[in-house]
Amino acid sequence: MFKELDPILHSQLRLAVISLLISVREAEFTFLKEKTNATAGNLSVQINKLKEAGYIDVIKQFNNNYPQTICKITPTGIAAFEVYVQALQSYMNPNGQ
Repeated sequence: MFKELDPILHSQLRLAVISLLISVREAEFTFLKEKTNATAGNLSVQINKLKEAGYIDVIKQFNNNYPQTICKITPTGIAAFEVYVQALQSYMNPNGQ
């Protein structure tokens, strides 16, 4: 009756990052940090977990001699988010109505 929830996305911060990337497709680290109110260290750890799962790509580059980190959602990440949302819906509507 209830679908299993993806443990990677079932973390509040990782879910927030994926939710933001679903709407914008790619974002700078500073944008994600500002929108999630996360510390840089915690956000970095969670981004690495999403990257290891194949849900996002991380591009590190320089912009005017300043380091810049860009996160992009992958097709795998989009699919995982869609499955996660469907699984959540099974909890909100357990009788399938």
